[in-house]
Amino acid sequence: MSSERYLEPEIETMAPADLRDHQERRVIELVSFAYEHSGFYRELWDAHGVRPRDIRSLEDFQARIPFMDKDMVRAYRARTGDPYGGMLCVPPGEVTSVTSTSGTTGDPEFFAEIWNDSPPLVTAQLRDLWELGLRPGDVVISPPGTFRNLMDYGYQALGAAVVTVNAWIGNMQEVVEVARRYRPAYINLLYPIVVELERMSATVDLREAFSSLKGAAFAGQPLGRRMSKMIREDWGIEVFEYTSAADTGTAWECREHNGFHLWEDTVFAECVDTESLATLPDGQTGELVATDLDNRAAPLIRYRSSDLVRLSHERCGCGRTHGRMWIAGRRGDETIVRGKPVTIRDLEQVVEDQPETGGAVFQVVRAQREVDVLRVRVGYDPAVTEDLADLEKRLGKAVYDATGVEPVLELQSEEDLLQTVRSVAKFARVVSA
Repeated sequence: MSSERYLEPEIETMAPADLRDHQERRVIELVSFAYEHSGFYRELWDAHGVRPRDIRSLEDFQARIPFMDKDMVRAYRARTGDPYGGMLCVPPGEVTSVTSTSGTTGDPEFFAEIWNDSPPLVTAQLRDLWELGLRPGDVVISPPGTFRNLMDYGYQALGAAVVTVNAWIGNMQEVVEVARRYRPAYINLLYPIVVELERMSATVDLREAFSSLKGAAFAGQPLGRRMSKMIREDWGIEVFEYTSAADTGTAWECREHNGFHLWEDTVFAECVDTESLATLPDGQTGELVATDLDNRAAPLIRYRSSDLVRLSHERCGCGRTHGRMWIAGRRGDETIVRGKPVTIRDLEQVVEDQPETGGAVFQVVRAQREVDVLRVRVGYDPAVTEDLADLEKRLGKAVYDATGVEPVLELQSEEDLLQTVRSVAKFARVVSA
């Protein structure tokens, strides 16, 4: 395996035993540091009778340190008025920036960061961008924005030139024109953007427009099989999916496209049973729990992400030794309709099979997880929709055949439904209204 494939070969191919030793050292240091400086962790750990001197190994850490989640931080913030939710471990004057999550599953959470040349989340992605093929002298299309910090610092750290363009809903014609003019090597795609590009593809040669790309990233939600085929085969773009590493960073596909790489020198990842919270072995599906190993400002420690994943620590075909994960969904996204479970994946496959709704733009509308009626809001493409009543009938039957539940459908144009997006990165699949 050529070392040119790795940005930091000594880290990316580190021996598993050395990687675990690194994690253990960092965890022991982190517990002492957080207990001394974080009001949130000191209060939580005191309530569980845990002191830093009790943690001398990763086994001690997993056995003694309690889990935490976003709701616990929000409750601390509401009770104390501390804007950092008791998480900040440094004087506020040392903070470089405060950035937010997407807010798809609730109010956005804000993260304090300390950095000199490039923000932590951005820096951690440099290995992934190198694997994708980005090199000094390349051109990158970058949308302006503040979601988890400005990415331009990272592109520039790799020696790439940044072309800034409004790459959000309604502006894809401008993006295509910029791509034709500046011949970028990389672009970041999100679900609503791909839906808009698909509509344009009827009159615009996207294969030609994006022929300079070495690759494109896709994030926000899983890439459906139809959409994946369209991007790769019809548009000729090698697409690399990435996802959240439980808000400690991101996890990306490599060129093998076989799982998301977790950079385990920066995160200690666990997979636990959602009921017993016992640690699960590799290969079993459970909830992702993550601990920041490289965040001195406001580290997440044994953070329950609500992401359901399967982990593996087998060496990847790319040669990297860090663990990988596969996403199964989110805890709580399953809807129980009169005792019958309906998953987002069940609905996605059905919706994208209909020509008029092939973009799979849909939402489950519910007030709570257990309901009497399955309400699904579905976006259709007006350009290929001739008979809404017929579409509603076919789609309703397809949902029933797949789930055993007769749905109540609400049909809207894709454009109207996408205009309701609250998050800058994701299209919410479950909404309350």
